[in-house]
Amino acid sequence: MRKLLWLMSGVVLGFIAAHFVNQTPEGRRFFARVNRGVDELNRAFVTGYREAEAEADELLDDVEAALRKLREQR
Repeated sequence: MRKLLWLMSGVVLGFIAAHFVNQTPEGRRFFARVNRGVDELNRAFVTGYREAEAEADELLDDVEAALRKLREQR
């Protein structure tokens, strides 16, 4: 329980610090850079997920075709 209290205290202090940093022009530029990085990471993750999903769909189609071929050979 004590660790949870420390965690929550850290989160609250972090939000307070971020609020004060965001009030300066340098702070706004910093958070704009951070947001651009997060957006880029998000786009990369989504692109990778879609590519993996497409590969899985192709593999599933190949397996289904192979099973149909085996059934026809019987």
